[in-house]
Amino acid sequence: MIRFLIKGILRDRSRSLLPVIVVALGVFLTVFMSGFFKGVMTDMIDMNAKFSSGHVKVVTRAYAENADQAPIDLAILGVSDLKNQLQSAYPDMEWVERIRTGGLLDVPDENGETRGQGPAVGTAIDLLSPESGEVKRMGIQNSIVKGRLPEKPGEALISDDFAEKFSVAVGDEVTLFGSTMNGSMMFHTFVVSGTLRFGNSLIDRGAIFMDLQDAQIALDMEDAASEILGYYKHQPYDDIAAQSLTESFNARYSVESDEFSPLMTRLAEDAGMADYLAIAENMVGLMIFIFVIAMSIVLWNTGLLGALRRYSEFGVRLALGEEKKHIYRTTIYEAILIGIIGSFVGTLLGVALSYRLQTHGWDFSELTGNIGMMMPSVFRAQVTPSMFYIGFIPGVIATVLGNALAGFAIYKRKTARLFHELEV
Repeated sequence: MIRFLIKGILRDRSRSLLPVIVVALGVFLTVFMSGFFKGVMTDMIDMNAKFSSGHVKVVTRAYAENADQAPIDLAILGVSDLKNQLQSAYPDMEWVERIRTGGLLDVPDENGETRGQGPAVGTAIDLLSPESGEVKRMGIQNSIVKGRLPEKPGEALISDDFAEKFSVAVGDEVTLFGSTMNGSMMFHTFVVSGTLRFGNSLIDRGAIFMDLQDAQIALDMEDAASEILGYYKHQPYDDIAAQSLTESFNARYSVESDEFSPLMTRLAEDAGMADYLAIAENMVGLMIFIFVIAMSIVLWNTGLLGALRRYSEFGVRLALGEEKKHIYRTTIYEAILIGIIGSFVGTLLGVALSYRLQTHGWDFSELTGNIGMMMPSVFRAQVTPSMFYIGFIPGVIATVLGNALAGFAIYKRKTARLFHELEV
C-alpha cells in the first residue's frame, strides 16, 4: 500500500507538487527562523556576558543595589584573596577582575589647554598580562580601528567615534577626570595607543579601556575592584548550573546584614537578561504553533481544491466498491507521505541557509549602531540538533490536519448521484 501511494504521489504531480512546495516552504521558514532567532539571542546573551554581566558576577551587596551608577566607593576590598578563594572553590570557572567608572575625558591642545571634553565610560581590565583572556573574550583586537593594543602602563584605548569627534590621534594624550574610591578628585593622563569601534553606540559613544593596575592606581583602589566576573571554561552559559553556583556561594560567603559582604548573581538576574532568555526558549514553540495554524488553513484550502479535482476519482473508486473510510484513510496516508517529503526538503534548505549564516553572518551594523542596548552588529544563525527534526512536527501535523478536514468531501458523495453521473 505504501509503495503504491508513493508511486501515485511521484507520478501524479498535479495533486502532490503544490502541497509539497507549500509544506517545504513553511518548514524552511520555521527551521531557518528558529535557527536565526536562536543565534541572535545567543549572541546577545553572549555579548552581555562578555562585556557586562559575566556568566556569574560577584559584587558587594551595596554595589548590587546601585549597580547602574557603578559606585566605586562600594567596590570589593581584598579582591585578590576573594579571587583566589573563588578559583580554589570553583576551578571549572575563569575569574576576572574589572573596574567600571565614569567621568570626563579631556583632550588638551599643544599648550596643554582643554581643546575638547566629553563624557566617558571607563572599563579597566587586564590588558597587559600575556595569560589574560580578556582581550580575546571582548574581541578588542578585532575592534581596533587605528593603532594597537596597550603594551605598557599608562596607555589606553578610546572609542573611534570620540577620537574622530575631537581629532585625537594615536600617540596623543588624554586626561580622565573623575573621583577616586575615597571621594577625592582624580586626574589621570593616558597615552592613546589605539581607537576602537564595536559597532554599538552603547559602547562606542565615549569608551576608554585601560589596564586594571592603571585604574587601581588612578582611583586609589589598591587591591580593590568593582566586580569579579566568572565564566565557564568548557561550556556555554547554563542557567541551572549558574543558579546552583550562586546559591552555594551566597550561602557560604554572603552575609545579609553586612552591606559590604560579597554577593554573587547570575547572568539571568542581570537587567533584562531573564526576558531575553525566556524569549529565546519560547520563540521556537510560538513559531511552530503559529505555523501549524496558518499552514493548516492553507493546506485545508489546498486539500479542498485537490478534492474537487479528484471528485471523479473518488466516485469511480466508490463505484468499484471501495469503502469511503478506506478512501479517507488512504488520503490521510498520502498526506503523511507528502508532509514527510515536504518537511525533509524544507529542513534541508533551512539547515543549509542557517549554516551559511552561522559561518558568514549578516552585517546589521548600520541598523544597530544607534540602538541603546547590547546587541551584536553581525547577526548569525545557530545550527542546533533540534533543527533536524523540529520542522517535521508542524510539517506533518499541518498537512494531515488540512487533508483530514478536506477529506470529509468523500463522505458527501451520494450513491444515487454517483450512478446518475456514470449513466450520463
